Amino acid sequence: MIPMDPIFWMFLIPGLLLGMYAQMRLTSTYGRYVRQPIATGLTGAQAAREILDRAGLHNMPVNMVRGHLTDHYDPMKKALFLSEENYHGYSIAAVGVAAHEAGHALQHQASYAPLKLRMAMVPITSFATQAAFFLILGQVVLGFAGMAKLGVIIYGIMAAFQVVTLPVEYDASRRAKQHLLALGIVQREETGAVSKVLSAAALTYVAAMVSAVLSFLYWFSLARGSDRE
Repeated sequence: MIPMDPIFWMFLIPGLLLGMYAQMRLTSTYGRYVRQPIATGLTGAQAAREILDRAGLHNMPVNMVRGHLTDHYDPMKKALFLSEENYHGYSIAAVGVAAHEAGHALQHQASYAPLKLRMAMVPITSFATQAAFFLILGQVVLGFAGMAKLGVIIYGIMAAFQVVTLPVEYDASRRAKQHLLALGIVQREETGAVSKVLSAAALTYVAAMVSAVLSFLYWFSLARGSDRE
């Protein structure tokens, strides 16, 4: 069974440890700078609105959504959604996160190729994510032959999605910092703090990519082993 396979844990543990570290760093960094007010006194929602308006996206809504760090840009609805603490918050963390999500809107406006690719991959990646559960269930409980090759396909899709996601997230942060400074929303001495918040958030995507790639490599090793038998 897979959970008893030492090779499985060899591939799984590094991704889990990196994911735990990334989450701890994000919690620590965000927690620190969410208590540090921004000099201009703007809230996250106001900062995002300023960036969008300057880019000509006057009709794009900036909405509030429940939850902690549930901030996101919805390319289908063409709208920004900010968690309550970042929507109303006037901290460096709130403004940095809000600007990052606005950065995704700017990517969409500019037809940024990696974002378009990620959007195109969403349906098949969602299917692969759902199929992964049944794949593992079949391998563990039923021992289906040929599951390894199916795993390569499923986890290959998921890994590819995470690889594409990485430049999208880093570019959104780059755009965020560029516009925050250019529009005078943050002072030059505050940019370092904004960078720390966005870098900590980006590390979670790095961890997700590493975990997905390691899972793919595990199934790839199983498939190669079954071909040799």
